[in-house]
Amino acid sequence: MLKGIAASAGVSVAKVYKLETPKVVIEKKTIEDADAEVAKFEAALEKTKTDIEGVKERAAKRLSEEELAVFDAHLMMAGDPDLHDQVVAAIKNENVNAEYAVDNYANMAIALFETLGEYFKERIADVKDVTFRLKCNLTGVMIPDLTSINEDSVIVAHDLTPSDTAQLNEFVKGFATEIGGKTSHSAIMANSLEIPAVVGCAGVLEACNTGDIIALDALDGVIVVNPDEATIEAYKAKAVKFAEDKEALKVLKDAKSITSDGHEVELAGNIGGFKDVEGVLKNGGEGVGLFRTEFLYMDSKDWPSEEEQFQAYKQVLEGMGGKKVVVRTLDIGGDKHLDYYDFPEEMNPFLGYRAIRLCLDQKDVFRTQLRALCRASVYGKLCIMFPMIATVQEFCDAKAIFEEEKAKLIAEGIAVADDIQVGMMVEIPAAAVLADQFSKYADFFSIGTNDLIQYSMAADRMSQKVSYLYQPWNPSILRLIKMTIDGAHKNGKWAGMCGAMAGEPKAVPILLGLGLDEFSMSATQILNARKQVTSITYEAAQELAAKCLEQDTADQVLDLVSEYMA
Repeated sequence: MLKGIAASAGVSVAKVYKLETPKVVIEKKTIEDADAEVAKFEAALEKTKTDIEGVKERAAKRLSEEELAVFDAHLMMAGDPDLHDQVVAAIKNENVNAEYAVDNYANMAIALFETLGEYFKERIADVKDVTFRLKCNLTGVMIPDLTSINEDSVIVAHDLTPSDTAQLNEFVKGFATEIGGKTSHSAIMANSLEIPAVVGCAGVLEACNTGDIIALDALDGVIVVNPDEATIEAYKAKAVKFAEDKEALKVLKDAKSITSDGHEVELAGNIGGFKDVEGVLKNGGEGVGLFRTEFLYMDSKDWPSEEEQFQAYKQVLEGMGGKKVVVRTLDIGGDKHLDYYDFPEEMNPFLGYRAIRLCLDQKDVFRTQLRALCRASVYGKLCIMFPMIATVQEFCDAKAIFEEEKAKLIAEGIAVADDIQVGMMVEIPAAAVLADQFSKYADFFSIGTNDLIQYSMAADRMSQKVSYLYQPWNPSILRLIKMTIDGAHKNGKWAGMCGAMAGEPKAVPILLGLGLDEFSMSATQILNARKQVTSITYEAAQELAAKCLEQDTADQVLDLVSEYMA
């Protein structure tokens, strides 16, 4: 029995498919025909790009727009002129073989990224994925084809790359990896695919062989290799119970999200594009609480036009059939980049030139998006929110540009809805503290807990060394959330949450008790959250929240919630 991190809920009992990364032996060789070697490299590079596009195309059938963005990053990396030029220069100037030049480039890039902070360290996995594929194409080494799996299997690996995860088919009943966490690429994709996953399970690769039987419990983060018959039956029964519970949730699809003593909230879904609308509706979403429009920009080779954006927003609004759609304006920068725009080099891009800061500087880009949104507003119930707002002046400046573009369109005879709500993300502590002032100007708030937590704790959420400080349950975070909600309500405005915390089962009763009006989460979390809401009283949730606010530590808060949910 091995212990890991339950990253995607479920239970499976199946044969092991042991994924072992093929070894690519790189030797430095002196070449005689540099032009031929360059041609060989360029052919392998083109094949690598084609391979990545093929993986993305296959993955598009099962993954969301947001999850597919990783392959855009890989394509951008493979098409980076720096990669091409440095490798070609090494071949020509040093007379070395292409695979050695690529390996050398990869090692230098990885070494550089390791010195540039946590965001760049996260990109190391992408560098390895792309350059490994390129080296395989140069040396003729075959990359394992996971699409060929044709019997029920649990994949066991040191780690799964985005390319690996995207190839998982219906025969893959789960996976276990030696490294990784709940926010790793593989964990996020497993949740989207709704397959069980246990990550960070040290020793699992050594403990297993292909063909072994494995019981994968991704509810408790436990793995049992070659269990006895009694254990197999116990886990099969647990899997059946999980499936039955999941099926039973479907009766709540069209139910209201209302507590047993009559307090109603709204449960919405987060999306990256129209492709994700079906999942929200299928899981009973009462609206879209976060439409991440940056993927329109990341999937484009240049700034998307007003017409392109209009069609995308119109499609989502129509698809939601009159249900509320909260669209976040361009939130680029930080960990999201564009291959057609040069961002300034900054020591900490998460605290730098990004989101509304970029939009207020690049006003033409901002105005184009706002015009497209205004034009689309007549096709549904549109709310617009600005990300990374730090000051009241920033919000007022952004809203003034919105009002200008709306007035221009009306003057041009173009229809614009008269009920567009304009709100803001609360993800900077300064905004939470001043929420009662912001709510004089904003129509609503949506709390982005991922950033709010890291900014409040001065702890990069991507840094493993300080990961212990990423504490959604810390009373200080709960107080900032309460301050935001109360600030909204003071001026008759509503407050939602679109950060990861909104869908956490242990957070739902606390947030309910704090007075949160709207919870926006991954589509697959909605029905479970509705079950929680309908199973408790608002009065009890308020009592729980009040106690949580008075605690000293996150652990004390979690103990209170566990006791409450027992």
